[in-house]
Amino acid sequence: MSIDWHTTYAAVWRQHKGYLRPVARLDAIGLGDLVGIDKQKAQLSENTERFLSGKPANNALLWGARGTGKSSLIKALLNEYREAGLRIIEVDKQDLVYLPEIVDEIREQPQRFVIYCDDLSFETQDSRYKSLKSVLEGSIELPPENVLVYATSNRRHLLPERMRDNLDTRLVDDEVHYSDTVEELISLSDRFGLWLAFYPHSTQTYLAIVDSYFPAYDGDREVLHQEAMDFAQNRAAKSGRTAKQFFNLFAELGKDENK
Repeated sequence: MSIDWHTTYAAVWRQHKGYLRPVARLDAIGLGDLVGIDKQKAQLSENTERFLSGKPANNALLWGARGTGKSSLIKALLNEYREAGLRIIEVDKQDLVYLPEIVDEIREQPQRFVIYCDDLSFETQDSRYKSLKSVLEGSIELPPENVLVYATSNRRHLLPERMRDNLDTRLVDDEVHYSDTVEELISLSDRFGLWLAFYPHSTQTYLAIVDSYFPAYDGDREVLHQEAMDFAQNRAAKSGRTAKQFFNLFAELGKDENK
């Protein structure tokens, strides 16, 4: 199936049918909707703008705590820059073996493409990351200039880090020589030139996110905050995702009360 990238802004890879499916309904989230990650927004926006203008730009790894806005930031970038030629193709981790074929389909297109991998991580014996490596840095053929990879992960090095992996690490002439296993871990994440860390939100940031979902709320704001904190305690997470879930629940309760 051929895609008209002038009118299609995003697509997802469907393994069983072996084709890119255009995304019909995009998440409308904007950069201004994201609270508490201003530094990350600025850095990834600057990198994306360089990419769109044909300047050198880096593949990006967004890593850290769950629910802190990593995936939302990439979705917001598409809405911000799609009229400037940005396009996004989402590829699941299990489909990374198809990356070379996907990239071959778009390398001659005039638009600029971000390959988006959400929740990316591998087990030690998983060989699928080798396809990702070739797209990040190329093989005998350089990677195309109109493709970058933006990935999100809870792991900084994408592969599990175990204490036994460090047993062969040693210090030689004041330089650290990592074990082969650790070198393999680092070599994958090192191919991402831009690392953005996302840390658990403070209470203040969490409540600021809650307030962003209730800009016109005319009730007792302290009561709202207490309800939000109770909800977060039950979820054991003060994150942007938790704040949105609280908003969804609060809206439903409001509808029930008005019946």
